Amino acid sequence: MPAQSLMASALPGKAPPAAERPLVILLSGFVQVGLLVSVLVGVLLGAPRVVLADPGICVGPVCGADFQRSALNHWQLRLRLDDQRGHHERVLVDCRDGRLSPLQGTVERGHAAAVARRVCRLAGEA
Repeated sequence: MPAQSLMASALPGKAPPAAERPLVILLSGFVQVGLLVSVLVGVLLGAPRVVLADPGICVGPVCGADFQRSALNHWQLRLRLDDQRGHHERVLVDCRDGRLSPLQGTVERGHAAAVARRVCRLAGEA
């Protein structure tokens, strides 16, 4: 009898019994789409957020990013400074003498001046 049941399922034009079909074929198209959407939403919303740092130049705990040349004076550069404590600050650097503006701020000025010197050197202004 088992040989006859195998032969019956192998006949052309006749579908195999439900027990032999894969689960994906048994589900309707709407159910498949619903499962796919729910898996994607779960992966996107449930995944841990990875915070990536901006590419920039770091000296010690201070990093500089978003470098822009001043529209008026080519020797002035604008940059954003960040430190490990979460302080953020935008500064203007005079590459002729390495002066930062403003002189006081939340980011430590020794490391900020070193980042500014390096940025001016890379920009060809030092």
